[in-house]
Amino acid sequence: MAAAAADEAWCRETVPRVMELVSPRLPQRDVCALLAVSPWCYRALVANPRLWEVLDMREMKNAGDRLISALSLARYHHLRVLNLEFAQNIEDRHFVHLKEMSGISLENLEFLNLNACQKISDKGIEAITSLCPNLQGLSIYWIVGLTDSSIGHITKNCRQIVDLNLSGCKNISDKGMSLVANSYQGLKKLNITRCVKLTDDGLKEVLQRCSLLESLNLYALSSFTEEVYKGIGLLSNLTFLDLCGAQNLTDDGLVCISRCGGLTYLNLTWCARVTDGGVIAIAQGCQSLEMLSLFGIVGVTDACLEALSKSCSNSLTTLDVNGCVGIKRRSRDDLLKLFPLLSCFKVHS
Repeated sequence: MAAAAADEAWCRETVPRVMELVSPRLPQRDVCALLAVSPWCYRALVANPRLWEVLDMREMKNAGDRLISALSLARYHHLRVLNLEFAQNIEDRHFVHLKEMSGISLENLEFLNLNACQKISDKGIEAITSLCPNLQGLSIYWIVGLTDSSIGHITKNCRQIVDLNLSGCKNISDKGMSLVANSYQGLKKLNITRCVKLTDDGLKEVLQRCSLLESLNLYALSSFTEEVYKGIGLLSNLTFLDLCGAQNLTDDGLVCISRCGGLTYLNLTWCARVTDGGVIAIAQGCQSLEMLSLFGIVGVTDACLEALSKSCSNSLTTLDVNGCVGIKRRSRDDLLKLFPLLSCFKVHS
């Protein structure tokens, strides 16, 4: 009898307590599996609200129906992060259904990831954003069917956005960028990779109105002119800048960008018109650089490496000069003499 009582006490008290301590360190799917261990574990875990602030349905099958079922549970009523990246079988109708359900609230949701949910359209964006008035971060990477109407719904329903990823949304135009610029003066992160309909006008508005930007990703946008690149120099808080493929960027633009003294990440891959002068300006103005890519720039020489070694040797950890035929080949030891903290580097063979 005493042994049986001890076993029951162990199951009722010790095991649930151990599970509660361990579960914050486990993937959410494993935490959900622990709910089935025993009724006592179930009660202990469900009663811990911190365990249910994140709902991760990345790559999950039948994600739409599962999302509706999950949000019907009381434990997800204080959800802060919802990840549906690459989730399968999720459509507009699921978001519309959530909007129409009584008792569903996502007022605490801060970050929503819908990356590559290709069946979502402007209608779905309107429905889901209407449930998330306090959303701070939204990622809709590579949902190519979305238009400026989605930007209208986002800016109307979610007034507190500071992190916006529109990468691959090829139908977003300057009209959408104008809505972003006028609605989110506090924006800190913007990714408009491959938003190929954008012109100087759209980006200029963003640069003028969103002066607090810390991260700007313009990867694979080759149509902007030198003048708009010069405007990047207005962003005094900028730390991350991706200009890969900026075919019209010249040294004059980099001189302006060098005013962003806090830059730690700069990608100049395939910026074919850049030469030593622009990189030297960056080296002198951005002395906290940790990552710099000059991949494929034939107009740079050892002179820019010397400038970087004088100004950025105490910060630079990643350097890519692959394809820079004007820079002589160096051994690992020689590079470490110039940049003692370098841990990742690529040089041409």
